[in-house]
Amino acid sequence: MRILVLTHEFPPVGGGGGHVAKDLCQGLSELGHEIKILSAGILGGIHGETGSSEKEYEIIRVPTLRKDPSRASILAMVSYIINSVFRGFFLCKRWKPEVIHVHFAVPAGPTALVLSKLTGIPYLLTVHLGDIPGGTPDKTDRWFRFIQPFTFPVWKHAKQVIAVSQFTRNLAQNHYQVPIKVIHNGVDIRKFKPEKIAAHNPPRIIFAGRFVPQKNPILVIQTLAELGEYAWELVMLGDGPLFKETKEEAKKHGLEDRVKFSGWVHPDDVKKEFQQSDILFLPSKSEGLPVVGVQALASGLALIVSDIGGFMDIVEHGKNGYLCDTGSLESYIAKLKMLLSDEILLSKYRQESLIKSKEFDINRIVSSYETVFMEVVKNEIL
Repeated sequence: MRILVLTHEFPPVGGGGGHVAKDLCQGLSELGHEIKILSAGILGGIHGETGSSEKEYEIIRVPTLRKDPSRASILAMVSYIINSVFRGFFLCKRWKPEVIHVHFAVPAGPTALVLSKLTGIPYLLTVHLGDIPGGTPDKTDRWFRFIQPFTFPVWKHAKQVIAVSQFTRNLAQNHYQVPIKVIHNGVDIRKFKPEKIAAHNPPRIIFAGRFVPQKNPILVIQTLAELGEYAWELVMLGDGPLFKETKEEAKKHGLEDRVKFSGWVHPDDVKKEFQQSDILFLPSKSEGLPVVGVQALASGLALIVSDIGGFMDIVEHGKNGYLCDTGSLESYIAKLKMLLSDEILLSKYRQESLIKSKEFDINRIVSSYETVFMEVVKNEIL
């Protein structure tokens, strides 16, 4: 099967959604499908229409006004839509894909809609949360007030809409009256599985994500500042507009020697850091199904996270971690204290995460997508 993938984020551009797209492309290509990805370039960096070939698939990056690999402005998204429509049309005419898979209703959704109307090729839509009104209020609510009316046709004409978590599905159905199937994000659990589970001394806590209000990185520092009498060390992976402010917060509380700021790191480095850690701490305000959360499961980490979104799909409260009251400093402190003060409990939770991770094995996820693609191509989804 020839599959054209549309996504404005694909490594090294973008965050978790891009990595989801990459893992699916790799898995589907290993099953014998032919994959081409139409993604975004960056000004002064990765750019141009020249395709770059991987062993499993071909990446074509169109010129955009995107400047930062970790963030996409409105202008960057608009430029992706315009250039991907033109590049995608000629690609469809020449290569003749059988199905289009689009990640994110905005901005790749309009491209899929236009290409489908022009060529008759059906498309599937995978939504990740930030492309749904109310999904990430700090980032998107302001511009969704203007663009939401234009998004309805994207959802309506998709042959199948797929949400990455039950929460994402429920939120989407509050706005779009279309059938939505849940297929979780997955990872290659074999690549993340640790050789053994043993709590480190001191316990090592890790935060991984963009330093943006949605991820709440400053609250990580504020929480651990209240647990100074316990043994722990913290690693914060990622970059973003709150990076400097978060470092200043650590300095204010005298935690410079206990907190390591690694900045933006390669995915392979994330894996290495997870292998050396015990607890993933993500007090996010909103999440679809975070890839780092699934990676943490596969790495055998206990999870301290907010009781929101896709976290509820990966954390069994009181079994492999805790779902804390969103934004409640006291809740995060209390739950983190339980794991820092009980090595046996921490090791037990880590083992349970390994067991839970089997539900998110990338091979199962890819197989689920392949089944849906086959149904669409055979016109079995109406």
